[in-house]
Amino acid sequence: MSTMIMIAQFFLSLSLLIVLHEAGHFSAARWFNTRVEKFYLFFDPWFSLIKKKIGDTEYGVGWLPLGGYVKIAGMIDESMDKEQMKGPVQPWEFRAKPAWQRLIIMLGGVIVNFLLGFLIFAMMLWYWGESYVASSEAKDGIFALEEGKKLGLQDGDKIISTGDFPFDRFEDRDVINHIILDDARSIKVNRAGKEISIPVAPETVKYFAGSKFKGKRLFELPYPFIIKEVAGGKPAKEAGIIPGDKVIGINGQKMEQGSVILAEIAKYKSSPMSVTIKRGNEVKEINLTTTKNATIGVTLGIPDDYYELSYKRYGFFESIPAGIKEGIGVLTTQFKAVGKMFDGTLDAAESLGGPIAIAKIFPKEWNAKAFWKLTATLSMILAFMNLLPIPALDGGHVMFLLWEMISGRKPSDKFMEITTLIGFIILMAFMILLFGNDIRREILNW
Repeated sequence: MSTMIMIAQFFLSLSLLIVLHEAGHFSAARWFNTRVEKFYLFFDPWFSLIKKKIGDTEYGVGWLPLGGYVKIAGMIDESMDKEQMKGPVQPWEFRAKPAWQRLIIMLGGVIVNFLLGFLIFAMMLWYWGESYVASSEAKDGIFALEEGKKLGLQDGDKIISTGDFPFDRFEDRDVINHIILDDARSIKVNRAGKEISIPVAPETVKYFAGSKFKGKRLFELPYPFIIKEVAGGKPAKEAGIIPGDKVIGINGQKMEQGSVILAEIAKYKSSPMSVTIKRGNEVKEINLTTTKNATIGVTLGIPDDYYELSYKRYGFFESIPAGIKEGIGVLTTQFKAVGKMFDGTLDAAESLGGPIAIAKIFPKEWNAKAFWKLTATLSMILAFMNLLPIPALDGGHVMFLLWEMISGRKPSDKFMEITTLIGFIILMAFMILLFGNDIRREILNW
């Protein structure tokens, strides 16, 4: 069920972005009295799942979920409709319009995606505000996870900076991004009152950017496993565990970190277990049997219960520039990532993911905040990718239109047919590569 929720969120987000992107092209075309013959969510080779013609346009849903498209009359696109191009130019056709109008039509989709991303980020800040744990709140430093320990971090380290970037917010993803994208090659920490610089090797950068590191973290906030609530009829209740008990060990093994204890309990399904708890000054061993879902029926305090959050509210008009800044941050990250692939710092085959990898980013339970943040991020990435100067993408058409406007020479239909076909082949090969990467990763994780 949890996997289905994850997949449903992915398709909901993808469908929303595709429909609005294509609506950008559609609206611009209609604005300039250009006929749109088809408007499709997903591709429809050989047949479509749903279709209905309204006026001059056929609206439908295809069966191949690799994107969507609008077929604009008198335009050479991936449909490769050569017959239409043989007839005389009609006033409602794309090819009959001046170059500046054709440019706006081709930019319509990415403009909508940019505006949508900015809008969602802004509305999220207006509705939820911004909250984080300041690094100064982590008085006991970090709890180093396995990947962090490999890097050289230790429990209790107080991170000062990553390269030249100060560690203001307690967020390990900031440290990782600075290492991958900003050439930070050391982490400065305060360890037991002494400043230490931990070097970051070049192979570590590639590992962090690769598929094997995805979903992993370097460190987290230290927090105890203090029980907040005990559910009736569950193992913990029946064994005599009460709110306020602090779990300090499992099966005789001493444990203090909340996440470690949770991970240990999750290993046992319908199995007997010994839980060491501290109640006041008394330490007790309690035996119980976990549920078939590897739980004991308790709710524990989360890190937010032990650390004061820094919180910022945004008024409606304040949220707009803040949302734009957030969106530009996503675009900057994309530019940096592409640059790192070209200079060889990042391995493109390892760093890039396809639909399966993207779907797995969505949470396995409905989370409105996570859904909208991911949708806004994907909207900015979709706009960025579509602007790449590859024939068959919007950016390819824009490139040729700009050439026409500057030189005054329009590329021939034959030239556009060949380049569009080449671009389409490149895109299909790229999609096969991404799917191959996803499948390979899934097989390795079995």
